[in-house]
Amino acid sequence: MPESSNAIRFDRVGVALGGEPIYRDLSIDVREGEFLCLLGPSGCGKSTALRMIADLLEPQAGTVEVLGRRPEEAWDQVAFVFQAPRLAPWRDALRNVTLAMELRFDGMSVAAMNERARELLTLVGLARDAHKYPRQLSGGERQRVAIARALAVEPRIVLMDEPFSALDPNTRRRMREEIVDIWRQTGKTIVFVTHDVDEAVTLADRVVLLSRKPTTVVETITIEAVRPRDVQTERGLVAVRERLHALFDALEEAG
Repeated sequence: MPESSNAIRFDRVGVALGGEPIYRDLSIDVREGEFLCLLGPSGCGKSTALRMIADLLEPQAGTVEVLGRRPEEAWDQVAFVFQAPRLAPWRDALRNVTLAMELRFDGMSVAAMNERARELLTLVGLARDAHKYPRQLSGGERQRVAIARALAVEPRIVLMDEPFSALDPNTRRRMREEIVDIWRQTGKTIVFVTHDVDEAVTLADRVVLLSRKPTTVVETITIEAVRPRDVQTERGLVAVRERLHALFDALEEAG
C-alpha cells in the first residue's frame, strides 16, 4: 500500500472493549509533521487511539492507516511517551536512552548508541546529567529522558499520552515550551493526548475534541497563532479557549 499524504488516518473506526462500545464511526486525519492534540473527557478513549496507532489494538470496524500502511506494518516508525516516564531505575540517563536502541536496532554498535544518546540528551537539555540515575532527577528531568528515549529509535511519529499531567504547574509550563522546541527541531508528527484545554490550545496545530463514549469527533479546531502562545491574553486564543471550555463543559454535564 503506498504512503498517503497523511501520517495517520482513522476511517469510520469502531471498537468495543468488554462488550462496551468505545468508538462509533470515528474518523481522524493527522498530517505529516503536525502537532495534533486529542482532547476529551476522562474515559472517552483518547489513549485507545494511541494504542491503535501503535498496533496494540485492532479496530473491529473501519480502518486505521499509519503512513499509508496498516499499523502492524508501520510499528517501527512509532514511539511512545507515557504519563509516567517508566525509566529503568538501575540504568543512568544515558543507558535509559540507549535501552530503546538496544531493543529496536540489531547490529548497532555501543559507541554509536552512546553517541546518539548523548546527542538526544543535549537536545532535551540534559547534556550534563547523562550519568545520573532516575532517583537523582526531578520529575521534569525524568520525562525529558523518556522523550529522548522515544526519539532514539528515529520514529516519524511520536505518541504522547498525557506526559505532563503528573508534573507541578511550573514544570508543566516549561515542558510544554520545550516539547514545542523539540518538535520544531525534529519535524516529527506528534499526537498528544490531554484533557487540559489550556494545554491543547498552547501546543496544537489542530485540536480534535472527542465526545463521551461511544466516541465520535465533536469538533476539530485549527490554531494558527504563532508560538509561544499566551492563552490568557491573546484575543484569538482566548476565543478558542472559551469555545473549547464551553464544549468540554457540555460534555461533562452530559456525562
